[in-house]
Amino acid sequence: MDNPSPPADGPPVDAFSNVFHVYETRTDGTRLFYYGVPLDTADSVEQQIWPLFRDNGYEVTLTQQTGEHVLVAEPHTTGTRGFPWTNVLMALLTILSTLYAGTAWYYIDITQNPLDIVQAFPFALAILGVLGVHEFGHYAMSRYHGVDASLPYFIPFPTLIGTMGAVIRMRGRMPDRKALFDIGVAGPLAGLVAAVVVTIIGLYMDPVTAPAYVLSDPGSVQIRFNNPLILELIATAVGRPLEYADPAMSVNPVVMGGWVGFFVTFLNLLPVGQLDGGHLVRSMIGERQETLAALVPAVLFGLAGYLYYFHSSSNAAGIWFFWGLFSMGIAYAGPAHPVHDDPLDAKRIAIGVLTFVLGLLCFTPVPIEFLS
Repeated sequence: MDNPSPPADGPPVDAFSNVFHVYETRTDGTRLFYYGVPLDTADSVEQQIWPLFRDNGYEVTLTQQTGEHVLVAEPHTTGTRGFPWTNVLMALLTILSTLYAGTAWYYIDITQNPLDIVQAFPFALAILGVLGVHEFGHYAMSRYHGVDASLPYFIPFPTLIGTMGAVIRMRGRMPDRKALFDIGVAGPLAGLVAAVVVTIIGLYMDPVTAPAYVLSDPGSVQIRFNNPLILELIATAVGRPLEYADPAMSVNPVVMGGWVGFFVTFLNLLPVGQLDGGHLVRSMIGERQETLAALVPAVLFGLAGYLYYFHSSSNAAGIWFFWGLFSMGIAYAGPAHPVHDDPLDAKRIAIGVLTFVLGLLCFTPVPIEFLS
């Protein structure tokens, strides 16, 4: 039997009856369900009803359940829900994993005294600082635009830097292209600023010297991190070396925080799916972004093949082959779809172009080499 009366706190059905005819309403906890018949396209319905539900404190989505069209409205919230235990735990674990990774960069032996691990704190702070600033850039702009987002989740992992990065989870709808652009661009630009600052600080810190037992070990493998152009430009600008005549000496590991920041910026600016670059291009050129995104895996696979067959760099080829597979997956998942899809203003488009130029300065075709 029809029950078109609105649930408590929901907008009256008459307010959007011109685009969605409601014949039944239900509630399930804090969620509201409006069953009915859409009188326009799904995009048009959502564009017209979204402000009404947002004014009443709800996020709304038009979907289908068992063959019926239904508006599902959930309470709109931003920020954290209670104490972020998971975020804190993962952050603490990542601090430990980056400290442990840092002991190798500083040649710290913790077998005799495990507390010596704290000596790697500058490295851990540099890595987590750059990654954290990037993600908090997204988070701050999400709060500004009223889009629900989680605090950053740091990911501990036994890599050369002790982490697989950090992410935030976007739970709310993007109201328009401006919000999509601002949230997408905030992370790379904030992260770039942090990476530049960390790089300069690291270049002015004392270099580290490999102990004799490391240099004389016939089984040791030298790992070379090739520098992107932006890092070379920074070193030239401040007049500090990136390499030393003594092969036992290397720049302070804090510089690696900047290197990681630049590399992460380039990867995030790949114009595909839900990556930052995908958000930017989707907001700048609209639905044509999906055509551009389809080319990204092919370019990365081509780069991997070139490095493998003509540069004899299987490690770098493996990196770009992995990212080709990854980008193919997220391209298939598709980009974000803002509720209101009006074109972006010229000022933001110019900032977007500049951001991609800066991203290209962060690129190096062979990021890591293993030298025996």
